Amino acid sequence: MQQQVRAHVPALTGLLTAISLALVFGAVLGYIPNTLVPDSPNWVLAAIPHINVLFSLSAIVTISLGWYWIRNEEIEKHRLAMFASLGLFVGFLTLYLYRLISLGGPEPFPGPETIYQFVYLPILGVHILLAVLCIPLLYYVLLLALSHPVRELRRTAHARVGRVAASLWLISFSLGVVVYLLLHGVY
Repeated sequence: MQQQVRAHVPALTGLLTAISLALVFGAVLGYIPNTLVPDSPNWVLAAIPHINVLFSLSAIVTISLGWYWIRNEEIEKHRLAMFASLGLFVGFLTLYLYRLISLGGPEPFPGPETIYQFVYLPILGVHILLAVLCIPLLYYVLLLALSHPVRELRRTAHARVGRVAASLWLISFSLGVVVYLLLHGVY
C-alpha cells in the first residue's frame, strides 16, 4: 500500500483535494441537506464556534512547535506536532461542517455594515482563500511523509512544500481566530 501511495502522491493529492473541497463548498452553499446529520440541541450548535477557536489556537501552537522542532532536527517531535495539528484541523473542520449543515449555511455577521464590508469580508476572504490553498499542500506533504521513510524525505519536496503549507496554515488559523472574535466577541 505504501508503495502505491508513493507512486501516486500527486494524483492522490488531487483526488483528496477535490473530495474535500466538494464537501466543504457543498456544505457552505447548502447543497448538503441537514437531514444527513443528526439533530443537536441549540446549546451544542452554539458551543461549536467556541470549541473551534480552541482548536484553532491549539493548532497555531502545534504548527509553531512542529516548525521549531524540525529546524532543530527533532524529527519525531516534529512528526507528532504535525499529526496533532492535522488532528486539530480535522476536528475543527468536522465541527464546522456539522454546524454549517445543521444551520443550513453560514451565520450572518451581526455587526455594522461598514465593518462587514471593509473589515470582516476581506479578513474572511483571505482566511478562506488560504484555507483552500492549504488543502492540497497539506495532503501532498502528508502523503509524502506517510509513504517515505524519514531518511528519504530530504530527497522529496516535503520540506519545501511543508514550509509554504505551514506558513499559510498559520495565517489561515490566525485569521480564523480574528473572524471568531468579530462574530462572537466584538459583535
